[in-house]
Amino acid sequence: MSNHDLIKTTKAFVKDILKDAEGGHDWFHIGRVYKNALLISRNESVDQLVVKLGALLHDIADSKFYNGDSTIGPKIAGEFLLNHNVDSATIDHVIKIIEHISYSSNIGSTQAFKSIELDVVQDADRLDAIGAIGIARAFNYGGFKNRTLYDPEIKPNLEMSKAEYKKSTAPTVNHFYEKLLLLKDKMNTKTGKRIAEKRHDYMVAFLKQFYAEWEGEK
Repeated sequence: MSNHDLIKTTKAFVKDILKDAEGGHDWFHIGRVYKNALLISRNESVDQLVVKLGALLHDIADSKFYNGDSTIGPKIAGEFLLNHNVDSATIDHVIKIIEHISYSSNIGSTQAFKSIELDVVQDADRLDAIGAIGIARAFNYGGFKNRTLYDPEIKPNLEMSKAEYKKSTAPTVNHFYEKLLLLKDKMNTKTGKRIAEKRHDYMVAFLKQFYAEWEGEK
């Protein structure tokens, strides 16, 4: 199977698996991350097949929807790639991207695996968590989990452990301070950092407007 056909087949596979997924983690999220990864990789020397497969398969089974089980996604991805005769080095690299890409997996520890391909896909995924799309996704997920929009009495917790982060039921606005506004300074690539700056500023402006409306000032 050619790389072109493999990517086409992978897209169809992911679309089918995520057809009933929550709106912020559905096929459209995957598609945006894929496009972000292609954009970023133009300025990096990368294995394009690894980047494409990593972007397409990175959220095939997000642990937050599987009782925190982070082994399911890598297993599904590995079996799919093995069944399509992908070489073992590529499979291993893609699995490592899936295992290390998430924000929560790196809380309280140094990222155990590094590669430029992971850097690219991680930046692509983080870009989709900020800016206008990031705001929409945050409130969509908050609604999915029936969380409060904002509660002035519940302050953001900036010292959460990995376990606390995963179990958090805090208002959606708190998530901006506990993750989204921190991502700008965690980008890996020059392209990712450049795009993140603008998306970060958009979120800051949104929060300013949000608080003004909350207080009846505008």
